[in-house]
Amino acid sequence: MREEARMPAVAGTFYPGDAKTLSRQVQDFLSRVPKESVPGEIIALVSPHAGYMYSGQVAAHAYKLVAGTKFDAVVVFSPSHRYHLSGGSVYASGSYETPLGSIPIEKDLCQRLMEESSLIRFIPKAHSQEHSLEVQLPFLQETIGPFRLVPIIIGDQSFQTCEEIGQATARVLRGKKALLVASTDLSHYHPYEEAVKLDQIVLDHLRAFDPRKLGQDLGVGRMEACGGGPVIAAMVAAKELGADHAQVLKYLNSGDVTGDRSGVVGYAAAVFFRTQKGLENGR
Repeated sequence: MREEARMPAVAGTFYPGDAKTLSRQVQDFLSRVPKESVPGEIIALVSPHAGYMYSGQVAAHAYKLVAGTKFDAVVVFSPSHRYHLSGGSVYASGSYETPLGSIPIEKDLCQRLMEESSLIRFIPKAHSQEHSLEVQLPFLQETIGPFRLVPIIIGDQSFQTCEEIGQATARVLRGKKALLVASTDLSHYHPYEEAVKLDQIVLDHLRAFDPRKLGQDLGVGRMEACGGGPVIAAMVAAKELGADHAQVLKYLNSGDVTGDRSGVVGYAAAVFFRTQKGLENGR
């Protein structure tokens, strides 16, 4: 494998391309979130992936919880919007770049993931234009500082595929202090009230910490989440690592931001964490 840097694809469009402007914007989002904590160890987050002007404030509710925390590695699960693939792809070499600097890939964990599951491969093209993973990174850089990244793009959103990817991830992370991030937006382009009803179903499954039911309802179209598969993978992995509680931190949609309620996109932030009881079962 060549040591190649994955360069930013949406800097200057989804978020500012200038480092100072980007840092200032992320910090402004974070400053508007009340300082909160959860009664346990944070294992996974759910964060949206639209342009920062639409969803950045929601994302800040997730990332504010881990500000100042150090992790051995961060695994980001994201959907594939532009490249068709079955299973998932890790970017297993080099680094991911943002205007805020270089993020080294955790190559050992990426290699172990590919050894754990035949569904996971190294397909650089799956990463080259994908925004849903990239937009999470500046928030991570601003909140937890230097870290090593395991970036996973998931193409097949079926429950079985995402469950296997989540289980494989948990196996390679056991014994490490890692953060999981699932990148997803919710319903797309429905009138405001209809969108809220659809999104509430997703939020209920997040609160219940029920990846199987989430997968069932996604499969029959009862609700929408373009990163539903990544959320399933993160929830499965988090459960395997001992997470036993969930909390929805923030929900709004683009209509709340722009005032145009004719066709909106939903955004949510959530956290999955491990209490003392979960710790006894997790590692």
